[in-house]
Amino acid sequence: MADQISYDDFERVDIRVGTIVEAAPFPEARKPAYKLLIDFGPEIGVKKSSAQITVHYAPEELVGRQVMAVVNFPPRQIGPVRSEVLTLGFEDESGAIVLAGTGKPVPNGKKLM
Repeated sequence: MADQISYDDFERVDIRVGTIVEAAPFPEARKPAYKLLIDFGPEIGVKKSSAQITVHYAPEELVGRQVMAVVNFPPRQIGPVRSEVLTLGFEDESGAIVLAGTGKPVPNGKKLM
């Protein structure tokens, strides 16, 4: 377990839900990954992300899926892609990433409370 943080620390991490509108292979990445375009609604808009989720997902099954992402990290250059959000997931027993999401649909852009 990580060190304890305050509730104020937690509130500074802006985790929002968005819908993947585009997913494509990212052959330039060092590890297998996809380039994602995620719609976070009118307030935040569509953002780019790179995600190492190729073990459990194909690009065509990702489009339309809601995911959770940190939207207030600074952008990070990953090869030719400027990743604007950190898409969240959990490692399975073999270390492959399983996406974090909602149990039911919610409006894009809603903040994790």
